[in-house]
Amino acid sequence: MINRVNLTSPIRSVQGGAQTPNGTSKPGNFAATLARETERQQSLKISSHAQKRLNSSQVTLSDQDMQRIDGAVSRAGEKGSNQSLIMLDNLALVVSVKNRVVITAVDEARQSEGVFTNIDSVVIA
Repeated sequence: MINRVNLTSPIRSVQGGAQTPNGTSKPGNFAATLARETERQQSLKISSHAQKRLNSSQVTLSDQDMQRIDGAVSRAGEKGSNQSLIMLDNLALVVSVKNRVVITAVDEARQSEGVFTNIDSVVIA
């Protein structure tokens, strides 16, 4: 089977991005989508279970707290951790480092048992 290429017809280029279904181009669409996806994958998320725990304990995390947690997760990731216990003042957070998700939160009142399982590191934020 031989494919033939017509070298006499002009090549149309699409500048800046992908085409919509109706054939019009969206400038910068790929770059914007890539930036959004990269940011989404790198940002720290809080699971619904952890959010319920924080709400029941009446704990609100400030932007500064989130930055401290994010920095601790990044440090844990640099050391090869998978699941880490992040200590933030009187709050303990179990975090999936790979997925950048806070799995659960334990406030000072619930820390009386003092046992955390399925973690491979502890980071003090």
